[in-house]
Amino acid sequence: MQSLRKTAALAVAGAAAVSLSAGAAVARADQRSRPANAGVTGRADFVLPYVKDSDVRSFEFDVHGAPWTKPRPYPHMERGLPTDARGTVTVRHYSASRKHTYWAVGEVDCLVTGPRTASVTALMRRVDPAMPDGQKMIGKRVGFSVYDGGKRGDRVGLSWDLMNFWDDKPGTMGENPVGTCMAPTPFAPVTRGGYSVRHAELQPFDF
Repeated sequence: MQSLRKTAALAVAGAAAVSLSAGAAVARADQRSRPANAGVTGRADFVLPYVKDSDVRSFEFDVHGAPWTKPRPYPHMERGLPTDARGTVTVRHYSASRKHTYWAVGEVDCLVTGPRTASVTALMRRVDPAMPDGQKMIGKRVGFSVYDGGKRGDRVGLSWDLMNFWDDKPGTMGENPVGTCMAPTPFAPVTRGGYSVRHAELQPFDF
């Protein structure tokens, strides 16, 4: 009788182990079937090719794709968009003449990638109180582009400074608002640090 009970216990234990193993295999397969989301991470200093100064400029990205997480009250956008994203972008600019590092933090609202490349937009939420006219930046959308060049060198782009102007009226220039995921090509070489771009194809709409 004791032998029968021992055999039955071993059988139950074996069945449980098989069940757990099968469950783990299904979980792994399910995880593999889910598309990986895009992302941009890293911090780096860069130079503007058209500016010769001793200032230090840097961007820090903590950006992650989050498709279908920002519902919009428009047809086919009720669930959001495949370009929805979350995270932050931190802008730093050390002014050599003023010996002060100005900073601003943006909340990411859009991300789109290609192999080694990405375009990101963010709404500026916090700005260094010492920044001249810094409060005017609150709520403003700005754009960034990133090239993950590996050993060939990374690059970044930005939607302000020399970019995004239009003729307002004779003798004046205006600045266009920046749309989601809009940024110029990454034209500024990175001098220290680097970025990592994780590419993912945009998920299809399921109407």
